[in-house]
Amino acid sequence: MGKYFVAGLVVVFLIVFFTMVPIGLWVTAKFSGVNISMASLVAMRFRRLSPSKIVNAMIKSHQAGLDISNNNLESHYLSGGDINQVVDALIAAERANIDLSFEQAAAIDLAGRNVFEAVQVSVTPKVINTPVIAAVAKNGIEVKVIAKVTVRANIERLVGGAGEETIIARVGEGIVTTVGSSESHSEVLENPDNISETVLSKGLDSGTAFEILSIDIADVDVGRNVGAELQRDQAEADKNIAQAKAEERRAQAIALEQENRAKVVEAESRIPIAIAKAFEEGNLGIMDYYNMENIKSDTKMRESISGDIGDDIDG
Repeated sequence: MGKYFVAGLVVVFLIVFFTMVPIGLWVTAKFSGVNISMASLVAMRFRRLSPSKIVNAMIKSHQAGLDISNNNLESHYLSGGDINQVVDALIAAERANIDLSFEQAAAIDLAGRNVFEAVQVSVTPKVINTPVIAAVAKNGIEVKVIAKVTVRANIERLVGGAGEETIIARVGEGIVTTVGSSESHSEVLENPDNISETVLSKGLDSGTAFEILSIDIADVDVGRNVGAELQRDQAEADKNIAQAKAEERRAQAIALEQENRAKVVEAESRIPIAIAKAFEEGNLGIMDYYNMENIKSDTKMRESISGDIGDDIDG
């Protein structure tokens, strides 16, 4: 029984030993020319590092002729960086004769930028296509422009420099300003290169992570007649204002007419009182009253007859 217990302890010890001590990885590093001790590999386990990632990055950099210490790689790994991307960027920069230190590459990586892609763009310029940019010339005609911006990454400004969105926004602003200062859309269509030259001369890459090499106009189209639409909208607005003012005057006239009618009705309501008072004071006799009523009846009869005759004539 004791023999089996000892054998079990030996097996457990060997499993733990080979788990904590990456002998195979140490042998691979030695044969690749990377000088790293077994104690360092074991210490990586206790620091919750991945020895294979560190050693593979060291082997890759050693074979490329770069001298990168395991301490730098461990520090960048613990900071949340991508050590493989940093090593690849340093190798690419070395091949392209670009001055890039490990500290710079690590800072660019930790800033959230793809440092390897940045080195590639620094060697091989990148083309950024702008969306359709609409601008209006002085004659009111809209011009739609699509531009291709060729940029090269600026390694020195990758940390803290603005990205592609800023480049596109500045180029769009430059195109709008240039087209807006043109006398007519025909001038823009005849000389689209003027847009490129004017926009490129504004130094739009200032404070960005890129250097603008060229701005090429890929397409120019004529859009809406914005000036005519604005005039039409203004005329419609003026018409609505005039109609509103006319309606206001009509409402005032109706209100005044109703007010006058009310005054007439009020005055007519006082006539019987005035007649009664005239009778009392002797200013109006009974015959005078009858004559006045006869005149009123005769007037109504004449109005009725003239209305009937008018209807017959219309018929």
